[in-house]
Amino acid sequence: MKPPLVTVLFALALVAAVAPAADQPNIIHIVADDLGWKDVGFNGATDIKTPNLDALAAGGAKFTQFYTQSMCTPTRAALMTGRYPFRYGLQTIVI
Repeated sequence: MKPPLVTVLFALALVAAVAPAADQPNIIHIVADDLGWKDVGFNGATDIKTPNLDALAAGGAKFTQFYTQSMCTPTRAALMTGRYPFRYGLQTIVI
């Protein structure tokens, strides 16, 4: 006799619920206005002290290949939409 579909689905859901969750990475995305490439210690700054950012960079991944618009509005819109600024026409507008 075949078990009803509801019983099979319930059993699968129960197994999935009690299975150990995979370790997910903690992701921190820092957006700063007027921060230059060499304004943080992990990129070579000597006159500006950034010990907390240096510690985060030492213990995590640094992404060094990226694109950003020179103004804040296109950058914010790109972060929210996942599209390049020229795709939605906010290259020169400050909101």
